[in-house]
This record gives sequence, C-alpha cells and structure tokens, in this order.
Amino acid sequence: MKKQLLIATLAAAVLAGCANSSPIGLVDVNRIVTNWPLYQQYQQQLLIDQQTIAQSKSSQASKAQQELKLEKKYAGITQQLTEQIRTAASKVAASKNLKLVVTKEGVGYGGVDITPDVEKLMNISEKATPSPK
Repeated sequence: MKKQLLIATLAAAVLAGCANSSPIGLVDVNRIVTNWPLYQQYQQQLLIDQQTIAQSKSSQASKAQQELKLEKKYAGITQQLTEQIRTAASKVAASKNLKLVVTKEGVGYGGVDITPDVEKLMNISEKATPSPK
C-alpha cells in the first residue's frame, strides 16, 4: 500500500514538473467570464429581461412564449461569446505550439494555463481580488 502511494506521488511530481512543456493548454472560462465586460453586460440584460417578463401583466401563456423567445436569443448570444473565446484560445494555442486546449475546470494538474494570453487577446483585464480584512 505504501509502495503504491509512493509511486503515485512520484508520478504526480514528475507530471507536475512537465507542466511547463506540456502540449496541452488550459483556459479558465470562469475567470474569463468574470472579467469580461461584454459577458457581464449580457448577463445583466438577461436578468432585466427576465424580471420584465415576470412582472408583466401578460397571461401565463404569453409569458411562457416570451421566455422561450428570450431563451433562444440568449442561446445565440452564448454561442457567439463561446466562439470568441474559442477563436482567441486557438490563436494562443497556435502561437505556443499547443496540440490541445481544454477548459481548466475539472483538470487536477498539468497543462499550461493560457488564460492570461486569451484575456489579453480579447482585451479583458483581470479584476483585482479583494484582500481579506
């Protein structure tokens, strides 16, 4: 049991040491959307649109129809925003000779974080993290 734990620890250390030369790029999508003003504007507008529908005096059938229309609209917007991230990540990957780019969510370790490069290409500046009090 101890031998297996030692082997697993060594393997993790070796893989972590290879992270800088990894052919795999990682993109932190949560960080990008948190810092991306365009995404934030769409999110705010979606909330306003949802509240407007909910507070309207229309019938439930009409509200359901409006919600469906709103859902389709924002599905299209989400697809456009995703494509912008994908395009920027592809350009960064090509410039760094990466063979694969995956989202950082769910990846335990390894890979090269290209999020700052993607943000730079998309003109997104990272918001400062508030310091603990």
